[in-house]
This record gives sequence, C-alpha cells and structure tokens, in this order.
Amino acid sequence: SENWHLQLLCFRCDNSKCLKHELCKFCDLELSSCSGTGTCMSNCSITSICMDFSEVCVAIWRKNETAFSIETLCHDPSMPLYGVMLDDYNSSTCVMKEKNTTTGMAHFCSCTEEEECNDILLFSPIVDPTPDDPLVSVILVSLLPLLVMVTVVVGMVYWYRAYRQRVLNQEWESSTKKRKPKAGGLDCSDACAIMMDDDRSDSSSTRANSLNHNTEPLPIELDLLVGKGRFAQVYKGKLKQTTSDQFETVAVKIFPYEEYASWKNEKDIFSDTDLRHENILHFLTAEERKVEKQYWLITAFHPRGNLQEHLTRNVISWEELQVLGSSLARGVAHLHSDRLPCGRPKVAIVHRDLKSSNILVKNDLTCCLCDFGLGLRLDSSLSVDDLANSGQVGTARYMAPEVLEARLNLENIESFKQTDIYSMALVLWEMTSRCEAIGEVKDYEPAYGSKVREHPCVESMKDNVLRDRGRPEISDSWLQHQGVAVICATIMECWDHDPEARLTAHCVAERINELEDEMDKLSSRTILKPCLPDKQAQCT
Repeated sequence: SENWHLQLLCFRCDNSKCLKHELCKFCDLELSSCSGTGTCMSNCSITSICMDFSEVCVAIWRKNETAFSIETLCHDPSMPLYGVMLDDYNSSTCVMKEKNTTTGMAHFCSCTEEEECNDILLFSPIVDPTPDDPLVSVILVSLLPLLVMVTVVVGMVYWYRAYRQRVLNQEWESSTKKRKPKAGGLDCSDACAIMMDDDRSDSSSTRANSLNHNTEPLPIELDLLVGKGRFAQVYKGKLKQTTSDQFETVAVKIFPYEEYASWKNEKDIFSDTDLRHENILHFLTAEERKVEKQYWLITAFHPRGNLQEHLTRNVISWEELQVLGSSLARGVAHLHSDRLPCGRPKVAIVHRDLKSSNILVKNDLTCCLCDFGLGLRLDSSLSVDDLANSGQVGTARYMAPEVLEARLNLENIESFKQTDIYSMALVLWEMTSRCEAIGEVKDYEPAYGSKVREHPCVESMKDNVLRDRGRPEISDSWLQHQGVAVICATIMECWDHDPEARLTAHCVAERINELEDEMDKLSSRTILKPCLPDKQAQCT
C-alpha cells in the first residue's frame, strides 16, 4: 500500500497527457566501495520523489587518490550539473560515462522510467586491443595512408596559421604608426597605456571600455591558464606591442562557441561606459575568434588572483581588512547606483553571483569585481515577466534566502540589489575570519564552511539558511576588537533574513570608511551609523 501511495503522488495528468515524477535514489556525497568496473550498487538508503516532472535520476561516481565516492540525486537535464549537460537520460538503465566537470573528472549516468534506476550503476568494460589478431593488422595497414594525409593537412594548417599571424603582426604595427588618435576613443596604439601601471600588472586607465581596434583579432599569445569556471577559462596573455619581444600582460577569458549567451551578456555589461570604476575590472575589448571557434573577453590582469586565493594564502591585518572591505562595498555601490557621481543617470546592474572567487585583488590590496556572466541590467524597460524569466541563478552557497525560496519581489527591482548585499555580507565574513585582529585565526573556509559540502546544492542550503535560519559563526573573541565589532554588526545587518532590513552597499562603504577616524572614540561609545530612509535612497 505504501508503494501504491508513492506512485499515486508521482503522477499528474495534464491535457490528456500523463506526467510522472521520477523515484530516484537521493544521497549526498558518500564513500563507495565501487571500483569503477562492472556493475555496482549505489548503497544509498534514501528514495526521493523528484520535485519537477522534468527531473531525471542521476548518479555521479568519483575517484581520488585514496578512495571512491558516489552521489545520487534528481536533476533537470536542461540545466548543467557541475558544468556537464546530461545526454543519456532517456535510458531506463544507468550507464556510466566519464565527463570533465568543473571539479575534475567524474563518471555520470542518468536514466528515467524505471524506479530508482540510479541505484544500479553500469560501467563499460575496458576492452584490451589484440594486436596479434591478423584482422587488426590489416585494418592498421589500410589506415596508414589516411593517417599520413591527416598529418600533412594538420601540418599545412599549422604553418598557414603561423604565417598569417606574422602577417597580422606586421600589419598591426604598421597601422598603429599611421593611425591618429580619434576624439572620444582609443585605438590599438593605446592598448599598452591602458592596461598597465608602473608595476606592469594592473590596468590604470578608466578609458579601457572605449578601445577601438581593427576587425582583425589583437595579436595576443596565451601564456598560462589561471582560472576555470562553469562557462569559460581565464588565461594570462601577452599583448604584443611590436614585432620585437616586447609585450603587455592581459587577462583573456575564453568561452566555447556553445556559451555564446554568457559571453554576450558579459560583453554587453562591460561595454556600458558608465560601468568604469576603480573597483570593477577594467575591460579592454571582446572578440569573436572564428578560426578557434571561441569568444574572447580581454581585460586587465591582476597577478594576486582572486580574493579566495588571497585569503587562503594570507592572514590579513586590520588595516588590510578595512581596505578590502571598503573597496568591495564601493564596487558594489557603483554597480547598484542609478546615477553617476556627477548626477547623470546610469542603468543599475546587479551581479547575481557575488562570491570571493569572483572578486580580484589588485596590487594596492583593493578589490575589483569581475565575472558578469550572470549580471542583470535593471533597465526601466524590463517587465515583471522579463525579471521572472531571469531564473534562480548564482552559486547556492552565496544565495540569499529569498533566492533559495524563489520568492523575489519582482515588482521592486531593489529586491535584486538586496540579494547582492546578502552575498557581499558572506564575503565580508570570509575576510574578517582571516584578520589577525580577531585573535586566533583559523585556516580559510568559505561561508558556512564545513556545515555544508564543498559544492552544496540548493536543497542543502535551504535546510541551513531557511529552515535553521543559520549564518556563519561570529565568535565572541571577534568582538573584543572594537573595529571588528562594527564590521561584524554591519555584516549581520547585511545578511538579515528580511531583504528590506539590509543596508545598501553605499552605507556599508561609508561605515567602513569612517571607522579609521572613529577608532579613537570607540572605547567610549558605539558608532554604528544608521542608514536613514532618505540616506538609503541616496545610496542606491
């Protein structure tokens, strides 16, 4: 009777068509005795009814240096899972296939129709070639001319591309000598000036967005892979200045052809000249590389890397916490602002994926925001339907309660800014947790640390943030330092469960900036400066 009741819950008929919720095994990452060969059982004791009719059963098997692990879950195959699109979910059996995910190699399988079909995992047998077989020898000999022809063609293509690049370099150098600067914009001869400081590592010009170059790609040589995300990879690159060995260092974010939408969204946001700010990554140009079938975004390069890497490697001082926190708040405030300092209107932008790995640390130890692939321009022409279709996006660990619960107030665009403020509070907590002023400093952990797994899902974060009303721990020892106590109070106001009770980024920046002048007075009174309604209106 219990199974009959479960099956009854799983079906819904709509317009004479019956849809079925899948019954799947549903366990978080667990150790497994499965060695990756033959047929294995998931050994998961939990059965779950998938929430959506579109979801299918999935199993993920991973191998590290010392052990094997298994994860079973429900997932919508139209959405990526750890950067992988499911392509075999119409099968009633779970056949494992090796995939390259955002966290390394793993074996995926997905299936439908059969109940708990992700409980039995089928690994393809490894077939050893038999070179002694005469048939194999005949096939190899037959393919030899084809292999030679392919080798010749590849060699010719490589030679042609190298020759073409040399020609382009010569034409580029010649054109930059002849070209005169145009009013209101830059040409390629200005590329060197806008990308570097005296230390040859940072962008120092605020005119980077208006760079204008020929339709031919810039002469950039990729040097080193420095980052990898869900949609793109980031390389350190060399922008050649002349035909000599001189070059300027840039960052190149490379999207594959299938991620055109993400590239275009980030390009469109960067192309807004009103975005220019010292705490937002300086943009050089965007290119469609048809030969490589890639889309490129070219920006300033910051050798210190992202904030997560910086906090992992370094314990920061109280002064550095003020600089990092203030510059982060100023960057978010400029992003959210609907007016420039001069008073001219601008379109407010929300980041929607604010986290420590999407914030770069410049050489002066200030922050700059990057990775606007999920950014949203809050244009006045957007309708409620447009906002509703923007979806539940971001990284689950940093999602605000209202995003996890899918209850954003679409009638008020300020609600989108308030989700960024919650995420910013978690980043400020991560900074504070690595500040020597708090006393005992532990190893770096992201927000919520070991309370959730390394890459928590939305359901797991709902349990922590919504059901338990949990937040990252602020120890009593942190509050012994009067300046850190103000930072902690600010953090708690920014991650308030009620979005409307949160501060604005402008008010956070003002509060941190005033700390230095007010530290002498902290011993006798608390200086939490309230954000009055009229002041908050100015902040946004």
